[in-house]
Order: sequence, then C-alpha cells, then structure tokens
Amino acid sequence: MKRLNLLVGGPTDLWPDSLSKGQVAGNFIGIDRGNLHLINLGIDPIVAIGDFDSLKPNELKLVKDHVADIRQSIPEKDDTDTQLGLKVAFEELGADELVVYGATGGRIDHFLANLWMVLEPRFNKYADRIKMIDRQNSISFFLPGKYTIEKENDKKYLAFVCLTPMNSLTLYDEKYQLNDYHVTQPTSWASNEFVGPHASFEFDSGVMCVIQSADLK
Repeated sequence: MKRLNLLVGGPTDLWPDSLSKGQVAGNFIGIDRGNLHLINLGIDPIVAIGDFDSLKPNELKLVKDHVADIRQSIPEKDDTDTQLGLKVAFEELGADELVVYGATGGRIDHFLANLWMVLEPRFNKYADRIKMIDRQNSISFFLPGKYTIEKENDKKYLAFVCLTPMNSLTLYDEKYQLNDYHVTQPTSWASNEFVGPHASFEFDSGVMCVIQSADLK
C-alpha cells in the first residue's frame, strides 16, 4: 500500500508527537509553509505546492534548494493549495492512503474547507483513503457500507459526523447506539465511546466522518 502524507501550514503546537519527532512513515507533499516545517525536521518533501506568499525570500530559496518538484501557484486561484495537494497525491502519484497533518487548527474557514473536500465529486471517490491527524484527533472518512473500526489506545471519545443526510444509520455496539436511524441533516453524534477494542457501524448513503479524540492534558 502506497502511503503519502500531506503537511498543511497549520499550527505546529497541534501536531501529533509522531510528526514533531519526525517519526511519520512515508513520503511527504508539502503545502506552502508546511514545506519549511518539513525541511526543518530533516524531511525533504517529494513535491512542494503553494503560492508561498507566507515565506520570506530566504525561506523560499531554502525550499527550492531542498525540493526538486516545485508547484508554485498564484494566490488568486480556484483551488486551495490543499486541494491541489490532493489532486497531486491521488491523480499523479497514485496514493492508496493520504494522511493529512496541519489541516485542523488555526483558521476555522480553512479547517471547514479541508473537512468538506471529501464532498466534492472529484475527491469523493477517494474519501475512504483520506485521514486527518492532529494532537488530539484522528479523523477518517467513510463511504456507504458496514465497517468495524479499532480503538486507538490514546483516544477516549468517538464521534460519528454525518456530513450529509443518510437514509439509514446504525451504530451497533458503541456506548450509545442507533438502529436504522434516518438522518435528515448533517449531524455530529459526538462524545460516544467504544465499549471494547472495536466498534461497528453501517450507513447506506452519503459520507461519514468518524473522529476518535482525547482531551488535551
């Protein structure tokens, strides 16, 4: 399985420890200032994407010295830099799995744009291959079907976020269950929990976002 990582320029204090310590497996695509963060970690991105308007001239030179494939965009464009990153990861590099870091903190409008990307027809088919991770959240996306997921040891809470209406949603074995529930609008079923090492759920339409999370210590 080909795993790629995407680092967006969100707050570094929300990074998971594995990223802060440079222990994430797989190659990286850097988005704008994320490229500079990667280089400072000793990681050279395989592709650098962005308008780079947040970088000083010497910082941009450093990125160009470390990255062979630079995709410099103009600030006034239709796609966000993160959307461009998804296009490169899936359409050019053939990622089987894409883990996105730095996409959840800071500006809320940026986070919502990142969260809703999986609803776009061009990205929807890749939804179940995308994961977003930060210091206290692990966000996965699912297309219609029946699934069993594994509890992450450092997470307490489990949320089922219906990004779209759903004809039928069943939560089989979580602390709070649903049976063939008709979801009429986007809804976050928050603060649920595992009751064992696994949890199962099923839905028949739309896109589901599943979040495992923990309180900050």
